[in-house]
Amino acid sequence: MTANSSTEVDALLARGLRDLWYPICPSSFVKDTPISLRRLGYKIAVWRDRAGAVHALEDHCPHRGAPLSMGVNLGDRLACPYHGVEVRCDGRVTKVPASPGCTLEGSLAARSFHVREAHGAVFLYNATDPHLAEPPPLRLPEEMTSGEWSGFLCYTEWGADYRYVEDNVIDPMHGTFVHKQSHSMSEGDISAKFQLRRTDNGFMFEKAGQRNVNFDWTEWCDTDLHWMRLEIPYPKTGGPGGPFTIIGSYTPIVENVSAVFHWRLRKLSGWQRDTWRFLYKNRLEARHWTVLEQDRVMLEAMEPDANRREHLYEHDVGLSRLRRHKQSLAQKQIAAAQQASEAKAAAPADTAKA
Repeated sequence: MTANSSTEVDALLARGLRDLWYPICPSSFVKDTPISLRRLGYKIAVWRDRAGAVHALEDHCPHRGAPLSMGVNLGDRLACPYHGVEVRCDGRVTKVPASPGCTLEGSLAARSFHVREAHGAVFLYNATDPHLAEPPPLRLPEEMTSGEWSGFLCYTEWGADYRYVEDNVIDPMHGTFVHKQSHSMSEGDISAKFQLRRTDNGFMFEKAGQRNVNFDWTEWCDTDLHWMRLEIPYPKTGGPGGPFTIIGSYTPIVENVSAVFHWRLRKLSGWQRDTWRFLYKNRLEARHWTVLEQDRVMLEAMEPDANRREHLYEHDVGLSRLRRHKQSLAQKQIAAAQQASEAKAAAPADTAKA
């Protein structure tokens, strides 16, 4: 990789890879009044229409750049607060009150985003094409789509690059040290051998010969949404339901600030489900927040360039594999963008020759 391409790859990864789904906020954040969120290198206006459906546009009026999020919610469109320009959720300008019939009216002039709601969160498709007709389906893990599982969304924002959050989760060994006082991660050896294993949608990084003792494995998955899965063993005081499953997905807000989503899930039904949900809200949730705070404090204390001054060893194979995979995806996206740009630049010349 050349110096220039390395810089391009890092810049793309810092903003977030394109043509992927990302969780951007809990569903509870979005009301009738538009809100403005910074995510994935964009400022985004998000709102609900009268039927409760969520919509998203770049928070930038195509007329003069005023924030659409400060405007009036007209259902499937927003009226800019500056000059009343109405922009529909697909990016088309439907009305210019001050100059009816002008060239702006009827044009597809604003960037639109496809959004979906699922399991307490709003997901946004970060498309290369600002007017993509239809994104791929939002494919979530079974734990978040099957009625056999019960869970809670834990959302927070950390002052660290989202890639550090991913590095932290793909590294099971840190649990033995950072979380050694946790009620669910106090057991197990302080040393371990690890192995990589391919899965249907990614790979598993796991301790060889140890299961259900500590934070023993992490699975990385790509289903047009990047997400991670892990299991934490529970003592009997944690109630019924077996191990505690965590699904994590992480989204860049701005430089060195991340939106951190963890779904905490257990497979159970009937009275066991009710017991688990009661225990979670009354006892376990506070403990889980303590564990997350340990991670937050550690990551926010690291220098932004810490990953450029590392001495990795065997336990970091999963981390290295993940980084190489994402760098490869970024390189392919950059190459595709360059080819598209070159093809576009050549098109007028070809037309002229014809």
